[in-house]
Amino acid sequence: MMKDTRQQFSKITISLHWAVALLMIALLTVGIYMTENKDYSLYGLHKSFGVIVLVLALGRVYWRMKNGWPVAAGNYKVWEHKLAHIVHWVLILGTLIMPISGVIMSSMGGHNVPLFGIDLIPANHDPANPQDVIPRNAQLGEMAEEVHEIVGYLLIACIVLHIAGALKHHIIDKDGTLMRMKGKRIDVE
Repeated sequence: MMKDTRQQFSKITISLHWAVALLMIALLTVGIYMTENKDYSLYGLHKSFGVIVLVLALGRVYWRMKNGWPVAAGNYKVWEHKLAHIVHWVLILGTLIMPISGVIMSSMGGHNVPLFGIDLIPANHDPANPQDVIPRNAQLGEMAEEVHEIVGYLLIACIVLHIAGALKHHIIDKDGTLMRMKGKRIDVE
């Protein structure tokens, strides 16, 4: 189990980064689509992949704690380091907060939390009208919904900044940062 170095990232770091990144981008896109179009046909898949993201994000946090934060591939200005640090923290925390708030929003609203057809948390159906659900705690569900929405937009902003930073490293700085995240070994002093 190789650890990250300044020259190369471990396969675990790379795999967790790309899996969480691609799933989060897809889930944010689907979430906005469902909300904007009032089309909840993808809700079951959205929730299921959200559970997967939570597991991967917890693994990523564990790996980051065990492995440490990546060492920069080059020397940058103080403000660049600070901005990168903030963006990375928001991304790490956001990938935990989004699925947790989604689970709370759904379950407290009386809805199920499925994992590809298996209810991890079953819906709280109304015995008098079984197609309807009874909220378990409507206020908590609504608070979680607000958190889910706000953190979602914050994550989108940080993902854009993160991608812009990666492109800056690759195109302007030519420091190998992006290549390292693609699994390549880079030459650094």
